[in-house]
Amino acid sequence: MKICLILQRNFAYIGHSIAMTIKEKYGESEFCGYVSLRSSHDFLKKQPDVHYTSLLLDEEIHERFRGASLDLNYLNKLENEYGYPTLWPYLISDRVVISGQLLREYPHDTPQYSHEDMLKIIQVKSLAISKFLDEEKPNALIYSVVAGVGNTLLYQMAKKRGIKMLGIVPTTIKKRYTISPSHNFFFEVKKNIVSKELLNEAKDFLEQFRKNPLPYNANFSPEKQNINRAGQLKFLMPKNLVRSFFAINSEFKKYICVKNNDYSSVKPWFFLFDRIKRKLRNLRGQNDLYDKFNPNENFVFYPLQVEPEMSLSVQAPSYFSDQQYLIKQIAMSLPVGFKLYVKEHPQMAEYRPRAFYKKIKGIPNVKLINPSIKSFDIFPYAKLITTINGTSGWEASMLKKPAITFGSTFYNQLSFVKNCKSIADLPLMIKEQLENFKYSEEELVNFIANIISDSVDVDLPKLWDVESDMDKKRLGLRPLVNLIISKILPPVTKSSPLSYNVT
Repeated sequence: MKICLILQRNFAYIGHSIAMTIKEKYGESEFCGYVSLRSSHDFLKKQPDVHYTSLLLDEEIHERFRGASLDLNYLNKLENEYGYPTLWPYLISDRVVISGQLLREYPHDTPQYSHEDMLKIIQVKSLAISKFLDEEKPNALIYSVVAGVGNTLLYQMAKKRGIKMLGIVPTTIKKRYTISPSHNFFFEVKKNIVSKELLNEAKDFLEQFRKNPLPYNANFSPEKQNINRAGQLKFLMPKNLVRSFFAINSEFKKYICVKNNDYSSVKPWFFLFDRIKRKLRNLRGQNDLYDKFNPNENFVFYPLQVEPEMSLSVQAPSYFSDQQYLIKQIAMSLPVGFKLYVKEHPQMAEYRPRAFYKKIKGIPNVKLINPSIKSFDIFPYAKLITTINGTSGWEASMLKKPAITFGSTFYNQLSFVKNCKSIADLPLMIKEQLENFKYSEEELVNFIANIISDSVDVDLPKLWDVESDMDKKRLGLRPLVNLIISKILPPVTKSSPLSYNVT
């Protein structure tokens, strides 16, 4: 059994911990990996715990485009075999290549490369990845986030070769994660007959959520973010100025000391410039743009989503990922007497420029709501919730509210959630959800019970971003590794020569 891992940025350390745990439980496994960052690649090369038969470094392959000649015949064949149906989705999924983001703060949106150079990047990466897969011949691919030209090519090429796909996906039910063959955080909920215990667990979860609704990620709460002018000016406090000084100093040292400044390396002067620009922009704030929340008014609710994020670049059609455009289309599809309430995501309050809000406020029946108001305080009064694919649609469904989505998401599988694929269908879909919404408690309970039955409890954000002890990472990942192993290997019988421990 050979397992390939997509080791995207800091997921490399989680992925390596998964490999170590699989090795302990099923010692015959071999591993190879596609690594995003040079620092992660160097770590994996030096560590003694897992032998990787090959580690392909994205940052190294990327530079090959500079000496490459554009081969349109090859790219046409590539598009015919691996297109979606074109090659554009590969570029759109890569925020560094397509818009210069990650290197620069949102709302920066300027490509670093010409169209020809973008095609060369696809060309050199696809050639390297195809060779890598042909030589390594992995049986399974483990990944968390599939975004960027290289990762997306690897996913699609591996899938076409019949390699087993094992995506680590959050269920948004507590801290539970499942394994999905999809690359866009979609997982199919099988409608199995579940036990009474699982049904009761699902009912208890729903009851607790309805009594005290909380976002599945505590950092998404307004209290955790700088959503007002006062909060955004906290950087002027002496201790915060000192922290900022050390952060900026660290970026300059990193840039000077690191021998290879790769295409995804943040330039320290941009790091400094973008932060100063954001702080100056927030001196004015947006409080004068917010409208009063009126619970007695007929309104449809649209909570803005975080940008840049793969939920928009990968999981939504490109014609729906432009939120300004989508807001206008929703507003123009509402019945007479209805307003569209738009509220900023707490994480984006200090990043989105005033011009963005002023443009959507120019739509006659749109109101901009202060992000300090929790979505859970708006849901009870909204007649309908609209979202591209955010958790707000899932939360609304659990609160028995009608929802319309515009992208790919797991809860589209519920019969009472409507997924809009064409703007031409939207006015009638809104009318149907407002006038003829058919909620099913039984369907929702069974849906949640089936998710619980095929998922495990693991605090992945903590293990990913906070925990530095590799032994503790491995211990925390054991339930997830057990689930992964159960997907890779068939059930073991007494007569089978292979065995593995999933306790």
